[in-house]
Amino acid sequence: MNKKLLFVYNADSALFNQLGDFIHKIISPKTYPCNLCSLTYSGASMRKDWKEFVNLLPLKNEFLHKDEFFKLFPKKQNITLPAVFLQLNNDMIEFISAKEINHAKTLEELKLLVQQNLARANYE
Repeated sequence: MNKKLLFVYNADSALFNQLGDFIHKIISPKTYPCNLCSLTYSGASMRKDWKEFVNLLPLKNEFLHKDEFFKLFPKKQNITLPAVFLQLNNDMIEFISAKEINHAKTLEELKLLVQQNLARANYE
């Protein structure tokens, strides 16, 4: 069985958008719409401890921006992002909702959320 976690940012992939997001996070972090980005990125690069954490997860993982995700999964347009999905072969379920991600205040809380959901789903 092919299993993978898809981490989907509430941000677009275009370079101009990424620059705007970078500036937005610095100037007004409380109004930035992607808590997944805010928690896992420091400046323009992924936080080292987050990168190490996801590399040690028992499932493959992939990171997508919302425009990339909606292009691959157009029927998921009604999903609120950021979110994490569990992809099982051709099936995909919401694994961690935007509400749960947005509730996390620190990277450690986000890591714990991922670990708890993996344990609950019995995919570790």
